Amino acid sequence: MYPIIALAALSLFLVACNGGKKPPSTDIAASPEQLDIKTKDIIRDFLEYAENNNGDIGDSVILTHLPLLQKVYESGSFETSWSSKEEWKPLGDSMLGILANARLYGLFPEDYHFVQLDSINQRFIRDKWREKARTDAALWAKADLLLTDAFFKMVKDIKLGRLPKDSVTLRKDSVLTDSFYQQQWQALQQSGSLSPVIASLEPRHPAYAALRSAVKNFLDSSAGREFTFVPSPGKDAASRDAYKKALQTRLYEENFITQDSIPADSVVLAEAVKKFQKRQGITADGKAGEGTLRMLNLSQKDKFIRIAIAMDRYRQLPDSMPSRYIWVNLPSYSMRLWDKDTVKILSKIICGKAITRTPLLTSAISEMITYPQWTIPTSIIVKEILPGIKRDSAYLAKKGYSLIDKDGNEVDPATVEWSKYSKGIPYKVVQGSGDDNALGILKFNFNNKYAVYLHDTNQRYLFSREIRSLSHGCVRVQEWEKLAYTILEYDNTDEKKLQAKEDSLKVWLSRKEKHSIGIRNRIPVYIRYISCEGKDGRVVFYDDIYGEDKLLRERYFAGK
Repeated sequence: MYPIIALAALSLFLVACNGGKKPPSTDIAASPEQLDIKTKDIIRDFLEYAENNNGDIGDSVILTHLPLLQKVYESGSFETSWSSKEEWKPLGDSMLGILANARLYGLFPEDYHFVQLDSINQRFIRDKWREKARTDAALWAKADLLLTDAFFKMVKDIKLGRLPKDSVTLRKDSVLTDSFYQQQWQALQQSGSLSPVIASLEPRHPAYAALRSAVKNFLDSSAGREFTFVPSPGKDAASRDAYKKALQTRLYEENFITQDSIPADSVVLAEAVKKFQKRQGITADGKAGEGTLRMLNLSQKDKFIRIAIAMDRYRQLPDSMPSRYIWVNLPSYSMRLWDKDTVKILSKIICGKAITRTPLLTSAISEMITYPQWTIPTSIIVKEILPGIKRDSAYLAKKGYSLIDKDGNEVDPATVEWSKYSKGIPYKVVQGSGDDNALGILKFNFNNKYAVYLHDTNQRYLFSREIRSLSHGCVRVQEWEKLAYTILEYDNTDEKKLQAKEDSLKVWLSRKEKHSIGIRNRIPVYIRYISCEGKDGRVVFYDDIYGEDKLLRERYFAGK
């Protein structure tokens, strides 16, 4: 007898430790009215079971926002939120529709219980003659909980995204409070409509809106499509032939060339490559170089994940942007001056090489300097200058650099024992002002810890290149002059003062004089990394020049 008692006690102990009895997988109701009563009871049972099982309600289904679900269902006496009497409420139909089309928001349906919900809904659809599925309270209870959990997860992902907070994230609400979630739930119940609630969570940045509106066209055009991979040309004849054949096929697949059965000549191929490059918004030189090949070989799945990452990066911005600001997007090699949701200046840029990346940052332009000197940052001294001097004592002179000690005196490089330095030097390396200066003839200063700026360049021919990640980290601006005079216009509302400032700038530039122009109404600067944009209803993709998206995909979107 004692072993039987012990076994019974052990069983009770195990049941207690496992959170009590699991709710039934099936519970058929006799009428629609009884269905709602049973469903309410099973919802309560599911929540109690989940509380003792880390959110698990069985069948590998985890409720990710269990505490919130407990609050909203308790406050509603465990009534169903999305269905009633064997039918979906309009909100339930809407929620299922939004989950099915989650990719329109840069989201993945499977992250919001859609697989399980769609399976349940298909059972309801097939049950036209009101057989067991539509009268199964357990199914309706599970569906209700999954939809509510999906709603809260979608609130978080549309509001904040899925990327972690980093050094340039400007949102103060990087973690949403329970009260915020409950406000969205109450708004949903009061309005009876999902669309305004979801819309209120989305970023208000015009570039986000352009990308968001272009996603449907991308999804419609890319469904089930995969393209031919184009290998690098190689050096031998066989490799070059394989490259040309694959390139022609790839261009034919998107109608950039009319046929692929007969080998195209180099002129026809170049024209087709130009068409592709124009669509991508990159330099249309007709050459399928390294950057163009990467764009040609970007799969549709990769492209969508780029869209998802881009939309999340917009979600990291504050809810409202300044009325005027400078937006530098590194992968697109572009700078925009936004003024009340209008692009006042669009300019090509040159940004940092992979080894000397342009940092992501937020600051504000505080001054402009004509004919600036360039004090070379320590990072560049260690990576480039010091090795160069060790190889050739005349390195600094050939580059037009001066060596300055702590007292401001110029030092002869030949008098320094360079072999004892490896991680830095006790001197400044300065390039004097002038037409040969790497900063060009005007620099835009803004506070940052990286010693980078926006500036002109003495190598303006580089703006014609397809790949423009060429600098030591600063951002070279093709339309620097237009930007300078626009900043003066913003900073001086008095016409006489504005004219005087503009005249001074023109004179100093013509005389090649170094001067500083302080900016009172500082213009915010955002340097960001977004590898796709919406243009004319289409998604345009850029090269992942620093591999940032590849890294984020591996870390946060693995398996997608």
